[in-house]
Amino acid sequence: MTPASRSLKGYSRIVVKIGSALLVERGELKRAWLDALIGDLVALVESGAEVLIVSSGSIALGRGILGLPAGPLKLEESQAAAAAGQIALAQAYADALGAHGRKAGQILLTLGDTEERRRYLNARATIGTLLKLGAVPIINENDSVATSEIRYGDNDRLAARVATMASADCLVLLSDIDGLYTAPPQQDPEAVFLPEVARITPEIEAMAGSAGSELSRGGMKTKIDAGKIATGAGTSMVITSGKELNPLRRLDEGARGTWFPAIATPASARKAWIGGHLEPRGRITLDAGAVRAMKSGKSLLPAGVISVTGTFTRGDAVVLLSPEGRTIGRGLVAYDADEAQLIAGRNSREIEAIVGYPGRAEMIHRDDLVLEDAFLNGTG
Repeated sequence: MTPASRSLKGYSRIVVKIGSALLVERGELKRAWLDALIGDLVALVESGAEVLIVSSGSIALGRGILGLPAGPLKLEESQAAAAAGQIALAQAYADALGAHGRKAGQILLTLGDTEERRRYLNARATIGTLLKLGAVPIINENDSVATSEIRYGDNDRLAARVATMASADCLVLLSDIDGLYTAPPQQDPEAVFLPEVARITPEIEAMAGSAGSELSRGGMKTKIDAGKIATGAGTSMVITSGKELNPLRRLDEGARGTWFPAIATPASARKAWIGGHLEPRGRITLDAGAVRAMKSGKSLLPAGVISVTGTFTRGDAVVLLSPEGRTIGRGLVAYDADEAQLIAGRNSREIEAIVGYPGRAEMIHRDDLVLEDAFLNGTG
């Protein structure tokens, strides 16, 4: 990445993470700041980008709404504050986007939604559909029900998981600091600002503070952890200050930020995950027409399936076979094994009548397919 390319221009799907301290002050929403940020987001959308927001702030807002005292909250108080605050937070985003003629869609996630494949696919599909319909997804951790065992613990890592789930090519972490330094600049006047981190090494991690240090609590360490998740999955990341109005516009105009270039593209990283890191649970044999369609980049439809074997559930990986029994690829299947057997060879319009609900038209979507190189090159 060259200095000239350190801007949001050119990215097609951007996740913006917003922390509580930027959005809420003394239990009240900072409406002027939010309105300015939404102006930046709408400008990105109008330039052709798709934008998702990962926003903290429900507990901080709910504390003020419910009149909870300052200081640490009990778990049940935090959950109650989140329940009350999330309503106000979602309404604020809907109003701010509505002023520009845009729609908002709220998604609340827990850890299992990005760790369990079935729930992961559901959340991914919801995000994709909202974007297709022109809405801006507003995503937060479901703090009203999450406990310490099922929480992310910080929205930096949640934002990175969302970015990889959505196949975003850029993640923006808006912070109270303008990027990564060789040491905490508030404590060390000799600290050097790093405009780019090509690779997150142990030395870089050490600059962020160790797991047990005061600096790591909700600070730079979680951002570096997010960077490892994002860049490894094909998403570039930038840490920049959100303290001023219009932080995204300011970033594009040359404001400081530390950039972490992606190691791969989102598509290639996802394909590598499907192809090499998931244990297949079943086998699907295709007819010649389906084989040709997939080779040309199409999804696998039920009509092209000859047979289904194995015990798998929706979201599991399966091996794809040619009519001759040759392995041609792998994919994440959209149906449980018993349903896949029922709809094999049938037209997609018949799915609802067969399984009892309006399932997806594809047995395996093309985004969830990985084909063997030998098959693609005609040498296998």
